[in-house]
Amino acid sequence: MTATTSATAVKGSATAVLRAEARLFLREPAALFWILVFPTVLLCILGSIPSFREPADDLNGLRVVDLYVPIAVLLAVIMSGIQAMPPVLTGYRERGILRRMSTTPVRPGSLIGAQVVLHGAAAVLSASLALAVGRIVFDVALPRQIPGYLVAFALAALATLALGGTVSAVSRTTKITQAVGSVVFFPAMFTSGVWLPVSTMPDVLQRIVDITPLGAAAQALDAAAAGDWPSWTHLGVMALWTVLLMAAARRWFKWE
Repeated sequence: MTATTSATAVKGSATAVLRAEARLFLREPAALFWILVFPTVLLCILGSIPSFREPADDLNGLRVVDLYVPIAVLLAVIMSGIQAMPPVLTGYRERGILRRMSTTPVRPGSLIGAQVVLHGAAAVLSASLALAVGRIVFDVALPRQIPGYLVAFALAALATLALGGTVSAVSRTTKITQAVGSVVFFPAMFTSGVWLPVSTMPDVLQRIVDITPLGAAAQALDAAAAGDWPSWTHLGVMALWTVLLMAAARRWFKWE
């Protein structure tokens, strides 16, 4: 078999793995709910509070619901990258699936790559739904700096998926993954602004949150939504975390 034929076969196998994983992913209603539906449901609950739909002087004329659309976008990324993906990866390793795949032309990396693609795509769909509902139901303006918003979202998604990969890498079993994921999940929600929008935090707390990947993401998305290019500092923080977390996941991840 020539090198070209071998490469084509592996590529075809990777595509088949992606299709198979997509079918399995669609059979998980709980994961689909938490990734695709929950962030928008939370936005609708908060948007139903009358005072959250009124402009506030301390928010520069914005409404609370305006601030929560980018937070719902980040929540979609968090649910996908931290809560949903790590147990799947750890489960495959725990059941020996990755070890068995290493003896076939389809490498275990194909399975991991498929999971990253699927969970990333789910986060994109969920974020799009939150933006659409925010615009249609609550008259929240769409992001004015579209390229900057897309760059910030992409970096936020990469950093969070890398964080999820690291959680899976350091956890030997699915139960440990769920425990570690929960420990990471709640700080991630806080730094993304779920309980208190980052822009309304006290200055000292805001500076601390700004050096976290999701805190930086929240600030970057807010800036792009307002029409400004995200701060290069915030983009750099997300990029740095992505590189560090990917290196950590690669260093500690075990196939069996």
